Amino acid sequence: MFCPQCGSQQSDDLKFCKLCGANLQAVLHAMATRETGEKFDWSKTWVAEMFLSEGERERRKEELERQRGITPDMKRYREIKAGVITSCIGLGVAIFLYVLMQGIILSGNVPPGAAEILRRIWVAGTIPLFIGIALIINGLFVSKRVAEITRQGSQTGSNISGRETEPHSLPAADTSEFIPSGVSVTEETTKHLRSTGPKQ
Repeated sequence: MFCPQCGSQQSDDLKFCKLCGANLQAVLHAMATRETGEKFDWSKTWVAEMFLSEGERERRKEELERQRGITPDMKRYREIKAGVITSCIGLGVAIFLYVLMQGIILSGNVPPGAAEILRRIWVAGTIPLFIGIALIINGLFVSKRVAEITRQGSQTGSNISGRETEPHSLPAADTSEFIPSGVSVTEETTKHLRSTGPKQ
């Protein structure tokens, strides 16, 4: 079956989607118990996703990440980690290409014009090196600021929502303004119990 949330092909015996964690058993149950007279809601399909605006798509993506527990700090550390890995790969590729091309040139079977080209092929390894450095810089500075803004926004939101959920306290009651009555509240409520007639 197809996962309704991410659209990936999943085995029918799985309870949860391997990619996004959606509850597939609930989907199977809903499909089995759905009434035939029920209208199909196109807004909950991947077709509706195609027509979403960019802002709405970003909002849904952030909501999904929030449900999965992916915080801006976590994304920042992942970005720095990816930058370190990419830059190390770039450096390794540059060293490998340099050593390989020097070996080909030193073999003596290369014309002088081609040797100059082969000496500079190692520069191709600097592309992933610079991409990795850019990811590290972005993770250390730009994403750090984004994480701080998000953290401040969530603290402000929790303070506001905390104030809204606090019960409103009323001042203490002042009962001295009431005039005491000479009658009891329950005086007439037990009158029927004193009667000797048969109970109904």
